[in-house]
Formats: sequence, C-alpha cells, structure tokens
Amino acid sequence: MLRALIRYLCGEPEACSVVCVPSVEEEDGKRLHRERHRLICERVQHVNRIKGLCASQGIYDYTPMRRDRWRLDNLRTGDGRPLAARLKAELERELKRLEMVLEMIATVEAERNAIIKSKTSTHLNVGKIKMLAKLKAIGPEFATVLVGEVFYREFANRRRLGSYVGLASSPFRSGALDRDQGISKAGNPKARTTMIELAWTWLRYQPASALSIWFRERVGDLKGRPRRIAIVALARKLLVALWRYLQFGLVPTGAVLKA
Repeated sequence: MLRALIRYLCGEPEACSVVCVPSVEEEDGKRLHRERHRLICERVQHVNRIKGLCASQGIYDYTPMRRDRWRLDNLRTGDGRPLAARLKAELERELKRLEMVLEMIATVEAERNAIIKSKTSTHLNVGKIKMLAKLKAIGPEFATVLVGEVFYREFANRRRLGSYVGLASSPFRSGALDRDQGISKAGNPKARTTMIELAWTWLRYQPASALSIWFRERVGDLKGRPRRIAIVALARKLLVALWRYLQFGLVPTGAVLKA
C-alpha cells in the first residue's frame, strides 16, 4: 500500500484510487436538495393514491394538487352517487398528509432560495451556487443540486469530471473489436439525472449558445433514440462547460446571463 501511495504521489494516477471523503460541512450542504427530492417523491405517492381511490369509483376529473382539493362533497361516482362515508374519510386523511408534505416542500424551497438571495449566508459553496444561478436556464434547484453533488469537489481534468458523474464513455477493446459501449453510469446518479434534465432546459432557454447549435446541427428533426443519445452527449459537454465556468470564469460560448 505504501509503494502504491508513493507511486500515486509521484504522478502515477493508475497506481491506486483515492477516495475523497467530504467534510462535515460539505455533507451537510447536500441535505437540503436531497430532502426536497424525498418530499417530492412522497408528494407523488399521495397524489397517485388519491387519484387511484377516485378512479376506483369512476371519478377521473379530480386533481388533488388544485387549491379546491377539499371539494369532496361535490364529487359523484360513475353511477351518480356521492362518496361513501369511509372512502371520504380516507380521502380526507390523505389530503391532510398531502398538505403537510406541500408545506414542508415550501419550507425547504424557501430556505434554498434564501441562500441565493442572502448576502451573509453561511453556506459553504454559496459563491458557486450564485454563479450558476446567474446563467439563464439554471434556477435555484439546478444550482443547488449541481454544487452540492458535483462542484463542491476539485477535478484535475474533464475526464475525471465525466467519470464522477457517470457520463464518461466505456470503450471495449478485445482483439479486432474496438467499439464504444455508451456511458458508464458508474458515477453519481442524482447528478447524472440532473444534468440530463438541465440539457433539455438548456436547449429551450439558451438556443443561441454554441452547445445548442451543436445539438441542432447533429440531430436536426430526428426523434426517438438518436435524439436521446445526443442529449446525453450534450449533457456531458454542458457539464464540462459549467465546470470551466466555475473554475476559470469562462462563460459558455453564446450563453446568456440573467438580467
């Protein structure tokens, strides 16, 4: 182990793999967006449960996320009957759970937004979050997740960055065979999912950027699998561009900053 460590310190990165353990502050900075993700999943579960109970009675036009969600007395089953007493009581309990989750989500989002707006925030990487939030197409959630999951670390080059997120290529070589197996998917799944979502958002709100132009030239009007493959390539290029923006202050070519 000592020889491997000496080789690594002498400039041989293949000698061993070094684990970067986050500090207590860095780990605590991830809790906000991770808690919001769990609450969103819980909200979806309650909404699906309520819709499922209504659908079992032939009610398909009820939306639990609307402000008039408590209009249970006005609901009628498929054959015109009002809701049964026990079914109505169960729906009311589910609505109470849903409203509690919505209140928690609002609290977490308010705390998240306060980090960007505050000038005296104690958040460890508030500067990087604010820098990302200045770019059009990147909101508070994207900025918080990317900094909390990826950009709190230091990366030597773009290949290590892509490998950490799971967007690096996986070449296969055996004899005369030499082909690419696609991305590795061995990195941070939350960061990888966020980058794919951000790539689609980037195409919409940054159409004049060099990355969006590259995507349109490659894909054109194609649909389906070619477009999904290209969006993964765009996500990797965008990840590297954002890393250079935070590391060296280089704004992605053609990108527009918020007013």
